[in-house]
Amino acid sequence: MKDLAYEIYLLSTFKVHLFFTKRFILMTVTILFKESQRFKQILLWVLLISIFVFVSIPAIYGLIKQLFWGEPFGNRPMSNEGLIVVTTVSVLIPFFIIILFGIMKLETVIKSDGIYVRFFPFHTKYKYFSLAELNKCYVRKYSAVGEYGGWGMKGWGNNKSLSVSGDQGIQLEIKEGKKLLIGTHDSDEVTKVLLQLGCWKE
Repeated sequence: MKDLAYEIYLLSTFKVHLFFTKRFILMTVTILFKESQRFKQILLWVLLISIFVFVSIPAIYGLIKQLFWGEPFGNRPMSNEGLIVVTTVSVLIPFFIIILFGIMKLETVIKSDGIYVRFFPFHTKYKYFSLAELNKCYVRKYSAVGEYGGWGMKGWGNNKSLSVSGDQGIQLEIKEGKKLLIGTHDSDEVTKVLLQLGCWKE
């Protein structure tokens, strides 16, 4: 019984020590930079809304015309069931695309222990890059279309990017040979923070 009590005592002591160690680490990790970006381009939203209007409205009109007014819709009218399915798809797909672009955001956090990034809702948790695993880390000008094929989650192989707009990004070159560019709208502040951390390497 004494041995068992002693083991329980040691285990509880270890758990308490571990708890306070984690708390201390969390307290000593300082947030130096935080940025949240969304798709705010006017032309993009005009395009998305236009697609919704020109695809969904005619489908809804056709459904009302055929189901409630009793007039066949189109030169080759489909069945009521088929028209309901087509209308539902024509409304829901553009609608969900608009909702998706509305909630998408690129979040970047630079702390004293490394760089955290996520592209919500595709990433629910932050991807963490410690300073030790970075060969190079610097801010540079980039061409989203020319280098990666556009904004968003782009790239291929070991060279990828996360961005929503603009032409400035945080270039990470990881020791594994992978590259990740993170778009930013505050390149001056990011530059100061990276220099402060001593991780700026081109």
